[in-house]
Amino acid sequence: MNVVIVDDEPLARERLRRMVETLDDHAVIGEIGDATDCLPQLADLAPDAVLLDVNMPGQDGLQIADALSRSNLPPAVIFVTAHSEHALSAHNASCSGYLLKPVRRDDLAAALARAARPSRAQFAALAEHVDIGTASGYVSARTRDGIERVAIRDILYFWADHKYTSVFHRDGELLIEQSLATLEQSLAETFVRVHRKALVARAHVTGLKYSDDGSAALTIAEHDSIVPVSRRRLPDVKNLLAGAS
Repeated sequence: MNVVIVDDEPLARERLRRMVETLDDHAVIGEIGDATDCLPQLADLAPDAVLLDVNMPGQDGLQIADALSRSNLPPAVIFVTAHSEHALSAHNASCSGYLLKPVRRDDLAAALARAARPSRAQFAALAEHVDIGTASGYVSARTRDGIERVAIRDILYFWADHKYTSVFHRDGELLIEQSLATLEQSLAETFVRVHRKALVARAHVTGLKYSDDGSAALTIAEHDSIVPVSRRRLPDVKNLLAGAS
C-alpha cells in the first residue's frame, strides 16, 4: 500500500513515516506539510491511502477529504488528529479510519488494513469509470475480496443469465451487471455475438464443432467449455472462421 502523509507538523510526519515503514508491504511515497496546495500533489502521487491531519492552516482535513471523495478514484482517507471532537465529522466524511495523536503503531496498522478494503466512494468511482469502449479497456466487478478488474484482452467470452452477465476470462469468472447488448455495442470490433446469451472474443475462438443433433458450438482457447452457436448466428460464425483461416 502506498501512503501519503498530510500534516503541517514535521515531527508528526516523521513519527508516522517511521511507523508506516515498519509495516510489511507499506511505503510512504510522499509527505505534504502545506494543506493549501496538497490536492494537486495528491493527484500526482495517486496514493492508496492518505494519513490526513484534521487541523491545518489554510484548509482543514475535512475539506480536503471531501474534495478527494469526488476524484475519479479516491484514496482511502485516515484522519489523524489530537482532537476527539472531530470524530463525528470524520465519520460523516466517509473516512476509512480515525486516529488520535499520539498514534499507536497497532492502531495505525489496523486502520491501514481497513483502508485496504475499497470504500463506498471507490466502489462508486470504479462503477462510473468502467471502460469497455476499446480492446485496451477493462471490466470490473465487486467480489468478496473487493473490486476485481479484468482487461478486455484477457476475456474469452460473456454469457448472459437473467439480470447478470458472466465474464469468463483467462483466470476465472466474474459477474457484472452490464447487459450483453451494451457490451456488444461497445466491443463490436473485437467480439462477436454467437447466441442470444453469448458474446465471444474473436481472438480466442479456436474452432467450430457439431453435436450429433446438428447443433454447433465454438471451442475457446484456454478454456475447457464450449459456447453454443445459434442457427441464426451460424453463418456469421462460419464467415468469421473462414476469414481467420
